[in-house]
Amino acid sequence: MSDDKGPGEGAKTPSKRKISDLDLMKERFSKLLLGEDMSGGGKGVSSALALSNAITNLAASVFGEQRKLEPMEADRKLRWKKEADWLLSVTDYIVEFVPSQQKSKDGTTMEIMITQQRRDLLMNIPALRKLDTMLTDCLDNFKGPNEFWYVSKDADEAEKGVKREDKWWLPTIKVPSEGLSDSSRKFLQYQKDCVNQVLKASMAINAQVLSEMEIPDSYIDSLPKNGRATLGDQMYKSITVEYFDPDQFLISTDMSSEHKVLDLKNKIEASIVIWKRKMVQKDAKTPWGSAVSLEKRELFEERAETILLLLKQRFPGLPQSSLDISKIQYNKDVGHAILESYSRVLESLANTVMSRIEDVLYADSATQDPSLAPVSQIKPVINSSLSLGPSDFSSAEDDPDKVTPGETPNAMTLSDFMGWNGEAAETDMKKVDSTDSLDSLNREAESKMMTKHPNISNKKKFSYLDKLEWGGLKSPQARN
Repeated sequence: MSDDKGPGEGAKTPSKRKISDLDLMKERFSKLLLGEDMSGGGKGVSSALALSNAITNLAASVFGEQRKLEPMEADRKLRWKKEADWLLSVTDYIVEFVPSQQKSKDGTTMEIMITQQRRDLLMNIPALRKLDTMLTDCLDNFKGPNEFWYVSKDADEAEKGVKREDKWWLPTIKVPSEGLSDSSRKFLQYQKDCVNQVLKASMAINAQVLSEMEIPDSYIDSLPKNGRATLGDQMYKSITVEYFDPDQFLISTDMSSEHKVLDLKNKIEASIVIWKRKMVQKDAKTPWGSAVSLEKRELFEERAETILLLLKQRFPGLPQSSLDISKIQYNKDVGHAILESYSRVLESLANTVMSRIEDVLYADSATQDPSLAPVSQIKPVINSSLSLGPSDFSSAEDDPDKVTPGETPNAMTLSDFMGWNGEAAETDMKKVDSTDSLDSLNREAESKMMTKHPNISNKKKFSYLDKLEWGGLKSPQARN
């Protein structure tokens, strides 16, 4: 029988694939245009929220629960890249007018206005795509034989490895009886550092986008008239004392569960919104008026901001707050919706991958020291430095030895990978590199957010990235 393929099976496969992709794309965008309401009843959500939910749901279906450190399946990786490109293609048509030089036939030059992708999208979409690639490449580095492996649920008692009590749903990790080798530990630590850089960069973008979203009127209308009613008498007195210590405030506050921490965060954010509105309120006869002086109100707002920063830093895995959910739900800006949801799902995946690496390192430590106590589910996480720079990779760079043969090259920082450097960004948008602009955006946000009142007793200095919150892979809980 001849190996040549006629116009039959071999020729139909590409055509069928193209038709299938086209039909799938039509289905996706028809749902977006109808605002997720396929009944035709006109009860769909806004286009911005529909796109945000589409990106969130796609990531949840593709990544699911990354229970193991292993490469993504080829079909899942292809589906993520293909459908994510479809949803991100919407940003190509969100443009603004920018000046440009045009040379006429007679040699004269004139300035005209041309359309260009909106500045924030031009900066952040390429950066997020590179972060996405870095995460999938990190998972690909765990292909082939590893010194650790996962034990099935029905394994014999002798084969069972180390299982964390706070992560009982995850597969058990098994490492050699003498523990991991030095090269394997260095490799895992290097991968953890890389993923940590991705997490911090995606957090930076997500926090910046959320800060630019408008606070919905429905959220403002639901707030009490003053900060005391929001915080409660005891918490209000603790913030308005003459000598305020934010660390002491957190120590004296009950934060024994995730629910209580999230409730505290919601109260602090609500009080900040109330005090900020009162500071810009000119008519003292309105319901927002108060007998408290402007200086004191500004001082209280700054103290609340300090508490919020500490909460975000110590509990980066908290769910989205009521303010963030409200912003996402009522946001009408499609560009902001795409940036927020894309950066949020990358945060979630990066945090998951880093957690799986920590599980392997924990199993290695428990093998060498069986008395190691299990780690609690909610624990304060305070990084000494959250800046994006080469210093974060010092542990990998100081050791010139190859971390593991054939898989990980010489240490490369996130700044090197994405082209970030210390030079100032070009003002001409045609010459601006997207990732350089992201770095510039972070510095600009830092200068706005870092202004603190001198009377606040704060023992730590926070960089811009210290202030960022990891929202988690979650859609807004309430929908119309």
